[in-house]
Amino acid sequence: MMLQDIPKIKHTNSNNFFLLCGPCAIEGEDMALRIAEKVVSITNKLEIPYIFKGSFKKANRSRIDSFTGIGNEKALKILKKVSDTFDVPTVTDIHETSDATLASQYVDVLQIPAFLVRQTDLVVAAAKTGKVVNLKKGQFMSPEAMKHAVQKVKDAGSDKAWITDRGTMFGYQDMIVDFRGIPTMRQYAPTVLDVTHSLQQPNQSVGVTGGRPDMIETIARAGIVNNVDGLFIETHFDPANAKSDGANMLHLDNLEKLLANLVAIRKTVNGL
Repeated sequence: MMLQDIPKIKHTNSNNFFLLCGPCAIEGEDMALRIAEKVVSITNKLEIPYIFKGSFKKANRSRIDSFTGIGNEKALKILKKVSDTFDVPTVTDIHETSDATLASQYVDVLQIPAFLVRQTDLVVAAAKTGKVVNLKKGQFMSPEAMKHAVQKVKDAGSDKAWITDRGTMFGYQDMIVDFRGIPTMRQYAPTVLDVTHSLQQPNQSVGVTGGRPDMIETIARAGIVNNVDGLFIETHFDPANAKSDGANMLHLDNLEKLLANLVAIRKTVNGL
């Protein structure tokens, strides 16, 4: 699965990592366009292949009163507007088989959430759309087990699969990234490191997931050093007031310096 297969993807010959980046959830048109404009500007400057990320629906919530979305079609149309406005591809996550056909009309990459990556019908439905399928490694799964998730995509007639590591459960309320898993999963498919979700602190007593955004650069640097193909970073201009996952999102103002550092590290690694 080559990056060049994705519509509107830029800078594929830069020898850089690729980036999936945007807000956790689509909260409205203005916020999505504002974040996309900034990230597009940064990634063009640094020659990073870029895919805008935004969830059209948040089905996996700790509490029933947590924000789930602004409406499926409304959010998907905003993702399409981001793509049309800035000439970039987009990615969103799907949660049930009917979402695959719906979302594939608006976005370029379909993401399978970590908690759902063993759901065969969902993975097959995503693969059958012909879109790239980004398989998030379950927090409860070994890197080796992701071989079977990739095989489901292949058995459904597609070779367009990625794997994304988003950390592994460490006790009840913490995540850890096992960097030994990156070379293992790269044997099966291009591999992405989800930096921000790897720093979640789930199962908090208040029913809202915590996080360690101060560790974002530490984890991201380690991923680049270990030859990860892509990075996944959620960002927002006001994380404290974001409707979802604010505790572990990167502030938009801090993105450019982070990416510039990572590009410099990537150049060094490429020269080894």
